[in-house]
Amino acid sequence: MSEIPSPPIGPGTPSGGASNSSTPPIDLGPRTLLVLSLPAIAIGLISAVVLFALDELAHFLQDFLWETVPGWVGVNPDSGWWIFGTLSATGLAVGLIVALVPGHAGRDSATTELIAPPLPLIALPTLALVAVLGLAGGVSLGPENPIIAINTALLVVIVRRIAPRIPSPMVVMLVASGTIGALFGTPVAAALVFTGIVAALKTGGSLFDRLFLPLVSAGAGSITMSMLGSSSATLKLAPLGIPDGFDVGGSIVIAVGATLVGLALAYALPVLHRLFHALGSPIIFTTLGGMILGILGVIGGPITLFKGAQQSEELLANASSYSLGALVLMVVVKILALLIAASSGFRGGRIFPAVFISVDLGLIAHVLLPDVPLGLAIASATLGLVLAVARDGWLALFLAVAIVGDATVLGVLCIAVLPAWLLVSRAPEMIVRPPQPPVNPSAPPATSAAAA
Repeated sequence: MSEIPSPPIGPGTPSGGASNSSTPPIDLGPRTLLVLSLPAIAIGLISAVVLFALDELAHFLQDFLWETVPGWVGVNPDSGWWIFGTLSATGLAVGLIVALVPGHAGRDSATTELIAPPLPLIALPTLALVAVLGLAGGVSLGPENPIIAINTALLVVIVRRIAPRIPSPMVVMLVASGTIGALFGTPVAAALVFTGIVAALKTGGSLFDRLFLPLVSAGAGSITMSMLGSSSATLKLAPLGIPDGFDVGGSIVIAVGATLVGLALAYALPVLHRLFHALGSPIIFTTLGGMILGILGVIGGPITLFKGAQQSEELLANASSYSLGALVLMVVVKILALLIAASSGFRGGRIFPAVFISVDLGLIAHVLLPDVPLGLAIASATLGLVLAVARDGWLALFLAVAIVGDATVLGVLCIAVLPAWLLVSRAPEMIVRPPQPPVNPSAPPATSAAAA
């Protein structure tokens, strides 16, 4: 899930990683952990504040575009032509910025992991602008990729000047932890995401020693967002209680079905990305993407717009008023909107819209399998889809439990994740990889002297 180098945070860091820098590895003893806890708290706090500021700016612009301006001109913002016009204009604006300021809007979100190497500072204002435009304009992408990129670039520079002995890869980990903790409202999400990363390091000490500082940063980010008034994404659903065999079987079927949907997204993204970018200019392909998103928004209605967090709550609250056909239509529209938004040059993450799709898939599964409790159906769909989209079992399990707010589903999900993981473990990730240069089989192997 991460493409950052392993941070030099303990003795015996393998050669070839980040420890090749001039900064020596840090021995994570109790005293060091205590000293580094203060910068970890500061990093988590700042990460949450920047996220909150970006979110608030996006909400302000969203209200302006979808409430204030329609009120001025006396139109219904839910009307088809307003949805189409706003999304088309958003695509044109983002395309113009990306085309006229090449490289300064950050990396194409379709080509980057959630955690990536720091961007140059010059890219941050433009990246923030295109991210806010997408969030406010109704594009079906979340804030996670841009905000982690912005926080990483900003805080790596700040820490390098204030505390140069702290390795930059460690700062990247702490920033990502703090931001993930703020995004999902709990430090547990960050701890689970980084478990796999730090476990891969061949370093001394316990696993929790290496998770200690990311957990501190994530806790600071989570608490800061709560103090700033961010609401939890947990849906209000009845607890599962004591599961039976039918619950387990139903959960497996739903999780596997959602995983297959996620794998279809993973296969489709590079194809669509290649088709859009073959048009050459972001002014063309991002505007076209915005127009297609506008048409999809007209078909699916306002509930299929935006990143999907608030819309998931609205969907669940009014679930009884939707027929099976309406639920299927919405999930198809949102899947297509996520693919178009991710492949046509918009900046944003794929996890938040994936949660909306999961809630919709869970509602569909509950209609088809009414004996499976609704909370378990939604949790199972979230598990399968996020697993395929993010390729992180811990994050998928966490979000599946967090979205329904019921820890009793965890035991069932730990069974359902097994076949789902077998499906995704060798399948393509939902990311666009750069093409590899062709290998010339007739070329002689390079000798050590030639390599030198």
